[in-house]
Amino acid sequence: MNIRAARLNDVTSIYTLVAEHAYRGDVLPRTLASIRDSVDDWIVVDQGGQIVGCASLVAYTSELAEVRSLAVHDQCKGNGFGAAILQALIAEAQQRNIPSLFALTRAVPFFQRAGFVIGDKARFPEKIWRDCVLCPVREECDETAVVLELESVPHLVNTDPNEPAKDVFGNLPRFNED
Repeated sequence: MNIRAARLNDVTSIYTLVAEHAYRGDVLPRTLASIRDSVDDWIVVDQGGQIVGCASLVAYTSELAEVRSLAVHDQCKGNGFGAAILQALIAEAQQRNIPSLFALTRAVPFFQRAGFVIGDKARFPEKIWRDCVLCPVREECDETAVVLELESVPHLVNTDPNEPAKDVFGNLPRFNED
């Protein structure tokens, strides 16, 4: 499994994967343009040249970021790809010194296994005003807010500036690295 920062040539594959999951209601839809414009926020699982997983880390403030659009190709589910993506995003948030991560999700147990706890959507007005106001199902939202306070999580990356970045998986590259 190769988890890496997304590149511009990954945008169409990310869009296709997100669109498949959005059609089923697993994630919110994203436009090709919005993915292209935010490609630096995305990571992908590249398996033999095929993008089989993706997610983005969207910073709202220096204190808060969202795990967004986490999706794994159906044929790859059950192999730990989603958990590895989530751990890579947690490690990236730690590297950026962002103390709080959240997600709005229907997959609460998945996030709870990574240490997230159920929170209150009202805690995230940045999300509500930026994204939820545009959501077509905002009046009937069935997503649950989950939160991870990163000071409660062991660092997944080596923070010693004299050592290369490493996490619990060995050598996941930080964003913006090949």
